[in-house]
Amino acid sequence: MNKDEAKKIITSELDQYRAKPYSELVRMIDCEPVPNEHHGPSGQWYQIEVEAFWDDKPNENIRVIGCIDDGGWRAYCPLNSDFIKSPSGQFVGD
Repeated sequence: MNKDEAKKIITSELDQYRAKPYSELVRMIDCEPVPNEHHGPSGQWYQIEVEAFWDDKPNENIRVIGCIDDGGWRAYCPLNSDFIKSPSGQFVGD
């Protein structure tokens, strides 16, 4: 797996979720992550999963984490990235 390519892909994918309102992210909590397939510029196939959960307490900050792997051994240790969004829509720790 090309780590630089995978990092760019997962960052781009999470940017779409960063743009979503807090209320939409809340609806993702306790849902099964839906796998998404993506081909990188190199032609490499990647699988991406994005999941949301309460960062600490219900109805407070939400952590959204995205994982990416190439279906090989990386599936056991995917590359990941995340962000935390507060109820006010602010990003925590950015």
